[in-house]
Amino acid sequence: MLDPMKSLEKAATDRGIRVDWLLGDMCGTPMQHSVKNLGHLDGVFHDREAWQSMDPQTIVYSVQWQEPVLPNTEGGLFWGSTTIEAGRVGDEYFMTRGHFHAKRDRGEYYCTVQGKGMLVLMGEDRLSRLEIMSPGSLHYIPGHTAHRAVNTGDAPLVFWACWPSDAGHDYDTIAKEHFSVRVLERGGIPEFVPEEPQPILK
Repeated sequence: MLDPMKSLEKAATDRGIRVDWLLGDMCGTPMQHSVKNLGHLDGVFHDREAWQSMDPQTIVYSVQWQEPVLPNTEGGLFWGSTTIEAGRVGDEYFMTRGHFHAKRDRGEYYCTVQGKGMLVLMGEDRLSRLEIMSPGSLHYIPGHTAHRAVNTGDAPLVFWACWPSDAGHDYDTIAKEHFSVRVLERGGIPEFVPEEPQPILK
């Protein structure tokens, strides 16, 4: 006779995703993966000469996530993790491209599990603020807010994220207008530097 608990556990494993919370790893199906190396990030870092001098195959960050429903499904949630490698382009730390959501009113959560960094948040009014990312830090990203994660440490920065399945990503606005601030290394420590004159909220 079958053990009903074991049958339930097997069914859950067969159709589910398993996660390693501390490493940010996921396994199971269906899964999505994306890797961004320096060659993919033309125009992201402010020191173009330094960017051009580096190996374009250098991995800057990778993302893995689950889509239990189709993209653009209202009411659904996606779940995944991002790993940003340690490094700099000139004096600028490795970071994600950053984006608004295509549906601007959609929010998101980040939770840091490894490393240290900064979450840069920018409203549509281009006012910016930062939050320190460290193991255990939880970050709510409200709607109408562009967001970018920056690795300011010497080891990978790993964080989990949960966002609405109909949020989408607007990378074009950031590619054209950039964030209003950058996180640069100054004297061995990260500094929040305006991209243009504007009030900065810390």
